[in-house]
Amino acid sequence: MVSVVITTYNRRVFLKEAVLSVLSQDYKNKEVIVIDDGSTDNSHDEMKGLSVQYIWKANEGISHARNTGIQVAKGEYIAFLDVDDLWLKGKLSQQIELMEGQGFSISYTDEIWIRNGKRLNQRKRHKKYTGYIFEQCLPLCIISPSSVVIKREIFDDVGLFDESLPVCEDYDIWLRISSKYPILFVDKPLIVKRGGHEDQLSIRYEGIDRFRIQSLLKIVNSGMLDNAQYTQAKEELIKKCQIYGNGAKKRGKVEEAGHYFELIKHLKQENRQES
Repeated sequence: MVSVVITTYNRRVFLKEAVLSVLSQDYKNKEVIVIDDGSTDNSHDEMKGLSVQYIWKANEGISHARNTGIQVAKGEYIAFLDVDDLWLKGKLSQQIELMEGQGFSISYTDEIWIRNGKRLNQRKRHKKYTGYIFEQCLPLCIISPSSVVIKREIFDDVGLFDESLPVCEDYDIWLRISSKYPILFVDKPLIVKRGGHEDQLSIRYEGIDRFRIQSLLKIVNSGMLDNAQYTQAKEELIKKCQIYGNGAKKRGKVEEAGHYFELIKHLKQENRQES
């Protein structure tokens, strides 16, 4: 069975359409779990008559909401859908068939991007890959949570979403997973990502690369990386610290800039000790 976890917070206008895009999938062996992270807009009214498990909880962030869904899910596989995104026809059945046929425990798909009602083209830096793709996951998040299907046993191995991260929590978990597991890319646009909302998390938080730095520092110090991965992650960490530190300096945030420059110094000293 596939457990589909849909997370929402004050997105009543999107909720029913998102849920219906899952319920209408031709893959039958599924359960749909809606985790409402403290909505105050009566979102639950949109779910009347629909075959979903609806859980309202106090607002504790996207990671806590997804983790709640994972913990109550009964399926062998877990899939996610952010409420402002949509699944396209055949999404689930195609992924499960390819995963089982090729022996992958996690897959993701291509996507259609819509921002403020207009379709956008993806840039070269968003190119997607199959296999052991840890190195390709380091610069930015190339995997959309709404496109993923994953065996729940992977979470038992690498842990759940990091609830200390208000954004970039997906970047963080894909680093942990891609460091250990091959990932299948299904080269078909099987989801629609709709962005540009004023309260979107990536818009609300300024300088989100600081959270990617936090994730990189965590995994560099985790002891879970092999030598090649360790070197790749450290190089990306130094690069991001340099860019972020320079930006903070330009904005007059001298103390913040100094923190990142000190981190670079420490990381480079570690390199000398290793050699």
